[in-house]
Amino acid sequence: MLVALAMHEWTEESRWLEAARESAAALRARRGEDGLWRQDDDYRGLGTLHGAAGNTLALLRVEPDDALASETAAVLARHAIREDGLANWPGATGRPLVRRDGRICLQWCTGAPGILAGAWEYLDEDLVLAGAELIWQAGAHREEKGHSLCHGTAGNGFALLKAFARTGDERWLERARRLAVHALGQAEQMATANGRRRYSLFTGDVGTAFFAAACLDVDVRFPIVDVM
Repeated sequence: MLVALAMHEWTEESRWLEAARESAAALRARRGEDGLWRQDDDYRGLGTLHGAAGNTLALLRVEPDDALASETAAVLARHAIREDGLANWPGATGRPLVRRDGRICLQWCTGAPGILAGAWEYLDEDLVLAGAELIWQAGAHREEKGHSLCHGTAGNGFALLKAFARTGDERWLERARRLAVHALGQAEQMATANGRRRYSLFTGDVGTAFFAAACLDVDVRFPIVDVM
């Protein structure tokens, strides 16, 4: 769907918009009564990468739908884990927030950063702020996760950019920029340690550079899901 939309924007050929709409209709038809989509092994994901926030984002890019946005907002609110003014989400319904190794995921692919990146426009503002505050208090990822968009410091920072876009509060932009500086430093450290760089968008230096540029330009669009 996203590729078809990009092709339509590039070529202005109506067939690409028709393809996106056909795909959107098929995706809507697979949505369950609980507002979620079922994947393998009865996995009902919540986030942008593997779940409701991402599917809803793609559908809204094809055609605005206030009802769909409100329904997904209610689903995400229902499954949020809240404590002391902070909020996080498991990867899917029925899954524990705390993994078997005792850790809690807080990254774009699983957890609050991905929820905020995909649902920031329609999610209850108090949840946007609660998720963003958790991300800020947790701080940058350590070296085992690194600097990437998918599961690193840059991906978490994008959620703070979304909080800025939602609220207009400059502190979220400043906080995002501080994470960007840290992510760039992590990228340099990892390149030195490994003797090479990683060039992929989601797990490498390209994504981190994209995030840093987004902070400088105050461009809150996340790559691929928001803009090709």
